[in-house]
Amino acid sequence: MKNFYQTVQLKMLEDEQKISFNHSTIIEDSRNMTLLLKGLLEQLKKEVMARGFIDEAEEIEFFKTMKPTILGKLLFYNKVFRIETSRPSKGGEIYKHYYEEKLEHLKRYYKDAISKSKFYQYYRSGSNQQDSWLFIRGNIDIRNGVKGFVFESDPGFSTYYDYKVSKIIECDLLYDYLILRLEEYSGYNSAAGKSLLEQMQWVDSKNALIELLYGLYAVKSLASSELQIKKLALIFEQVFNVQLGDIHHAFHRMKYRTGDRCLYLTKIKKALERYMDDGFID
Repeated sequence: MKNFYQTVQLKMLEDEQKISFNHSTIIEDSRNMTLLLKGLLEQLKKEVMARGFIDEAEEIEFFKTMKPTILGKLLFYNKVFRIETSRPSKGGEIYKHYYEEKLEHLKRYYKDAISKSKFYQYYRSGSNQQDSWLFIRGNIDIRNGVKGFVFESDPGFSTYYDYKVSKIIECDLLYDYLILRLEEYSGYNSAAGKSLLEQMQWVDSKNALIELLYGLYAVKSLASSELQIKKLALIFEQVFNVQLGDIHHAFHRMKYRTGDRCLYLTKIKKALERYMDDGFID
């Protein structure tokens, strides 16, 4: 099953790489991705029905990770298609309000229907203690009340919770997409006529930016090896509109900090993990 899924996933990723989310092509692209993913999901279903799973662990992995990855993106691209075929034909305030309304609706749905659920907390925490009940077929107890989609789903290719994981994936992707559309509305110039670079302003400490600078340099994230640390500092100063001063001296002091020597990078890691766990934040 894993080898077959990897083949399906590769096809999905290859087609996704062709999508630019440009307004001129997004309707056609989202339609094509919806049709592609629907077909890939049908292929997965045939494979499951024909071959089954070698053990419980494989079945759990399929319904917790594999199927939701495909189904979640299928739900996402279908939703994008519906949004884009109904959007205003011109830009301006009406365009902005349209996407703002979609974003607010998504946030309300996420808050009321997803993030408050015990399953959401279980899934986001990376727990697996209940996986043998949540992601094994035939464990749905309708006496406790379930969503209506359960009665229309195929019990041989569904658990109650693989669909819930798919909805989480759909919402995460849709949130990023709507933010992209709203950022696009802002364009390259603000109302005051300032360029995006002119609007950028570093608001944390200079030492924090220097720590980030040295971190990027140390892991070689930037393609050009010719960019020495001083040149990178000049770029950072221009982009973030800040004067860093003697970066070598500042870095030397960091090397001899007591306790955590990478305070800012640790701060970033913790903040990002909270963002991942909490879902949507303003």
